[in-house]
Amino acid sequence: MPDPVITFAETETKARYAATVEGVTGEAELTISKVSDTLIIADHTGVPDSMRGLGVGRALAERLIADARTKGQRIVPLCPFVRAHAMRHRDELADVIQW
Repeated sequence: MPDPVITFAETETKARYAATVEGVTGEAELTISKVSDTLIIADHTGVPDSMRGLGVGRALAERLIADARTKGQRIVPLCPFVRAHAMRHRDELADVIQW
């Protein structure tokens, strides 16, 4: 299965990652709200049934975390999926997750 292709779009207060997988219908998403230049909230992750089990949600969360590190941001994991991912990797994400 090919890796998901992730795109990023943002406004002044919100941002959205979208993921597609070649040959698979549907689009997964991870949305964030911007509190400040250095603090963001992971609001929601949605993965359609057609993409379940392909690691798309994990890929979205990892892209969010990598981008936040690059930008010097901290993430409040309000979204249950991002929160669970952050809990599983608590030590290595201590620099970027705001509990």
